[in-house]
Amino acid sequence: MLHSSRLQALRLARAGAQVRGRRLASHEAPQFNEPSGWLFGEKPPAPGQKREKEDWENIWYFGMFGSMAFAAVMLYYKPDNSIETWALREAKARMEARGEKYKYEPESSSS
Repeated sequence: MLHSSRLQALRLARAGAQVRGRRLASHEAPQFNEPSGWLFGEKPPAPGQKREKEDWENIWYFGMFGSMAFAAVMLYYKPDNSIETWALREAKARMEARGEKYKYEPESSSS
């Protein structure tokens, strides 16, 4: 009897694992759109007619290119916080505090 109850518990555990492992989000096989030969699947409009934009297109254009322009401006005006710039300022300040010149000035060769 003990053996059959263990076997039954094992069967229930396997069934539970199968139920939990089942994919619930995939309902059907993926669809395949047959290639039409047109760019993005759109037929070109008849001569003399303009293509109608979809609602999201202007938002995408302004958002994408506007954010690129904003990023370019921000990068142009980004402060210089590199270690080399800091070290140069620190060295100049220390040399001025000691009374030394930090710029090279050649001596006149009028001897």
